[in-house]
Amino acid sequence: MFDLIKARKNHGYQAIKNIADAKILSEHRGFPVIDESKLNGNVESIINSCPTKAISDKPLAINLGKCIFCGECEKISYGAIKFSNNYKIGCDSEKKLAVDSSVTYEKFLDSAIEAKKEIHKIFGRSLKLRQVSAAGCNGCEMELNACGNVNFDMGRFGIDFVASPKHADGIVITGPVSKNMSKALSDAYESISEPKIVIATGACAISGGLFADSKEINRTFFNNVKVDLFIPGCPPHPLVIINAILKFLE
Repeated sequence: MFDLIKARKNHGYQAIKNIADAKILSEHRGFPVIDESKLNGNVESIINSCPTKAISDKPLAINLGKCIFCGECEKISYGAIKFSNNYKIGCDSEKKLAVDSSVTYEKFLDSAIEAKKEIHKIFGRSLKLRQVSAAGCNGCEMELNACGNVNFDMGRFGIDFVASPKHADGIVITGPVSKNMSKALSDAYESISEPKIVIATGACAISGGLFADSKEINRTFFNNVKVDLFIPGCPPHPLVIINAILKFLE
């Protein structure tokens, strides 16, 4: 026992102290910066380079809910599209996921997530979440798991994942939602007591991602259920996830 206490003391405090101002690697692809003045007449090739049809023109825009941040568009855009490493890209509305040249990162942050007093009052001190992998590749699932490790320590904010939806305040969805998982996802959602929140994590959960056109996908769940928080990425970094949830809870 004393050896364990000694080892713990020697390890020190390993968690990121200020999660809101944490630095991320410069190589990380985050919020896109769009400058149409640098287009070189290759809009069609830029649009076609996107495997998830996340790019549109007039104006040139990227839908963060579809984007998998592969960087293919950036390579051929001559600077018209450049991914910054700004990682706070969670938002509370699908409309806000569309980013064009008029949307700066600062402007996006101002309106991305509008915290509601009732949300803070109910869940501000303790939020228990049930995660459902609806045919995910395990990428988003691994990042969600990392949110609870010693570096990010999401539990210190009162946010934890639970084993049963009956113990949860909300549901975190990953994966494009296959036919086989559609009923299970609905059952998990129905098992959570009201009031409850829904968080779509990763491009697959938000839009279907690379599998949006697959015949094996059944996304009717989203026809009847409102998503409260969208967290883009493929997969999203733990800092993206934690900051989005904290902002939502205010």
